Amino acid sequence: MNLLTVENISKSFGELVLFSDISFGINKDQKIAFIAKNGSGKTSILNILSGKDTPDTGQVNSRKGIRISFLEQEPDLDPNLTIEETIFASDNEVLKVIRNYEKALARPEEEDAYQKAFEAMERFDAWDFETQYKQILSRLKLDDINLKVNLLSGGQKKRIALANALINRPDLLVLDEPTNHLDLEMIEWLEQYFAKENITLFMVTHDRYFLERVCNEIIELDNGQLYSYKGNYSYYLEKKEARLEQEATEQHKSKLLFKKELDWMRKQPKARTTKSKSRIDDFQDIKEKASKRRTEHQVQLEINMERMGSKILELHKISKSFPNKPILDKFEYNFLKGERIGIIGKNGTGKSTFLNILTGKDEPDSGKVIIGDTIKFGYYTQAGIKIKEGQKVIDVIREFGDYIPLMKGRQISAQQLLERFLFDRKKQYDFVEKLSGGERKRLYLCTILIQNPNFLILDEPTNDLDIVTLNVLESFLLDFPGCLLVVSHDRYFMDKIVDHLFVFRGKAEVEDFPGNYSDFRAYEDSTEQENKTAKEKSGDNKNQKNTWKEENTANKLTFQEQKEYKQLEKDIQKLETKKSALQNMFLDPSLSGEEISKLSIELTEINNAIDLKSERWFELADIRDN
Repeated sequence: MNLLTVENISKSFGELVLFSDISFGINKDQKIAFIAKNGSGKTSILNILSGKDTPDTGQVNSRKGIRISFLEQEPDLDPNLTIEETIFASDNEVLKVIRNYEKALARPEEEDAYQKAFEAMERFDAWDFETQYKQILSRLKLDDINLKVNLLSGGQKKRIALANALINRPDLLVLDEPTNHLDLEMIEWLEQYFAKENITLFMVTHDRYFLERVCNEIIELDNGQLYSYKGNYSYYLEKKEARLEQEATEQHKSKLLFKKELDWMRKQPKARTTKSKSRIDDFQDIKEKASKRRTEHQVQLEINMERMGSKILELHKISKSFPNKPILDKFEYNFLKGERIGIIGKNGTGKSTFLNILTGKDEPDSGKVIIGDTIKFGYYTQAGIKIKEGQKVIDVIREFGDYIPLMKGRQISAQQLLERFLFDRKKQYDFVEKLSGGERKRLYLCTILIQNPNFLILDEPTNDLDIVTLNVLESFLLDFPGCLLVVSHDRYFMDKIVDHLFVFRGKAEVEDFPGNYSDFRAYEDSTEQENKTAKEKSGDNKNQKNTWKEENTANKLTFQEQKEYKQLEKDIQKLETKKSALQNMFLDPSLSGEEISKLSIELTEINNAIDLKSERWFELADIRDN
């Protein structure tokens, strides 16, 4: 059943044409993702679908009586209302029935009012609905429903808007980056909720695991053309690659045909037969096809990274807390060259505070942060770029100089650098406030990288970036030779670029987990299953004999041993790196006898540690392989 049809819509702002003659339809139970580059008008299309904006040309026809809910990136909520009042302010009739019932409960002396409210609950079958909406509020951590909106963070406001959208049970739910500002636990819950519910979705999201597991169709706007793919993200990637190959083949054929027809035209045949006139008319179509070019360019990231010395960053017994909220308790860690660490944890566990302490934007309550002399931080914060009124894109880069140094002694102009970040000459003279959210993030990323950091700290870098830019950023970070510390809820991104995790579990508990996010989820799921199985079997298996299966698996690694095995590999690698650095220090002819003695003792300790860890690694490897 068709719910909504978009017919030949167009939208432009002055000379900037976002899109033109776009047409598609949305049917019941479809879960559609809309993919396009930053600045292509994705948010404008969502605003048009939801009725917040109108197209310049064309029309949107929706089925009579359907309810559409729209989750915006930056929800517009009444700051004077509480969370509860915001939720009950919607047009949902069942919510009004529930509200009247709760008011009647608060006034038990008014028996008639209570009876009417009770009957209304029965008539609208509101009992299950009440349970469901309270579960949604609980899942989104909106427990204190008496808090006023003006006291909430941006993330909490987004969660209220999401709760409203889900509770209202619309016929069509339009979502603009639904996973932004949600922690990983909430994202996984929302993913499961959408996957199992019979709900019609049209969304813009950069979360590729979300696309993979929720969507059953992807619509892509590419170079002004719409392409539809009836499948999930993996299917889309496969079919898009095939389409691009086909386009390249057709382009090559068109060029050969154009060359042939051009030779014929140059001969200027005298006989103007009907056939030749027709061929002349067709020449213009062939010429247009042959000259058609893809305007797709990739961001080119290239920096002249500052040299990194042997001392990187040392944290000595760092403690930090806020009233009734401990963040860190005597946390210690020494960063090594080339480390790539991801940070995960629920909202409010102190991830951003931790980054601010490392970079000196915040002070620990106790402990020391020792930064190596050669370390230069590049800190990409959630706040993003600071917009100055009347400032143009080119002016932002020129604050760092008219010419920017690159690798191997080369340099490029500010204009050339912006072109590498997909800002053409015309776009460079646009005002920053006119850029889309994704374009601002891309410009901000440019300002961070041109300062040539050797220790990158990225706090939610994937928000608002399009998938093309994300893929290029990932490729750059994989080749980045310095240290990398990333806070992100993008599971695909984390899996691709980090080696191990700092897991912020709350109450100052921080765990160093050896692996990426998928490894961590597998470990958590395994632990939960083991605990559940242990509880089920407790007291019942004391006198049971081992089965053949238990005997067969007795010599295999437990999950804890697997975790230890992976950690040992990392520890040995770190120790070998440190050993190599120490050995190089012996080459310094200016070393005194006392310094040589100290280095020798340290080198002996490292060799002993390598031997000890290697011995344990071989024990576990032997168990695993037998």
